[in-house]
Amino acid sequence: MSKNIIVASTSTIFGSDYLSYLLPELETLFKDIEEILFIPYARPGGISHDEYTAVARKAFQIINKKVISIHTFDNAKEALAQAKGIFTGGGNTFVLVNTLYQEDIMQVLRTKILNGTPYLGTSAGSNICGLTMQNTNDMPIVYPPSFKTTGVIPFNINAHYLDPTEGSTHMGETRETRIKEYHTYNTVPVLGLREGSWLKVKGDEIVLQGSKSARVFKIGVTPYEVSTGTEILLR
Repeated sequence: MSKNIIVASTSTIFGSDYLSYLLPELETLFKDIEEILFIPYARPGGISHDEYTAVARKAFQIINKKVISIHTFDNAKEALAQAKGIFTGGGNTFVLVNTLYQEDIMQVLRTKILNGTPYLGTSAGSNICGLTMQNTNDMPIVYPPSFKTTGVIPFNINAHYLDPTEGSTHMGETRETRIKEYHTYNTVPVLGLREGSWLKVKGDEIVLQGSKSARVFKIGVTPYEVSTGTEILLR
């Protein structure tokens, strides 16, 4: 398989512009491509597809790339099949997955990525790279027909992973607690991907990049840290 993917925890790190921290990587990822197909279905904050596309377009103009949104095509499946590069933005993963199934393009997207079409996912767009979307942090505001996603990486992503805050009086579950609950019923490994970090996927090699370590969760194993620059070997 000739996968060429960036799986990023977030589109925006604190104090920076949209995608700015990733632009050097994106210049490399999309170096031979003039036009990128944007999938705006996750609609962060409920913004429209047009509004979201404008945000993505502004960022990619900095590296001289044209962005066109899948929602502007009459046939989403045909638009995706012809795409030379793909970006799926963040927002609500339930909304994203539900729309991908409504448009009948989840498997088309999987095939495109496995065949080497350069792909960028941020947040929800990264969650769908895993085997399922079950480790999203989002509210289930719509009901997708399946939690199964593209499975182009062999584990699940918990984007925006947060560590417990020492001395916090918050009584809700930590991310680690929620992932442990998930593993009461499921066996798929989970990678907690912190803000400012991403996975660089070339073929079957998956390497953690960025400013933060990641946290690995597997059944029967004490959660552990993986440092940046390390190959992720999870099955």
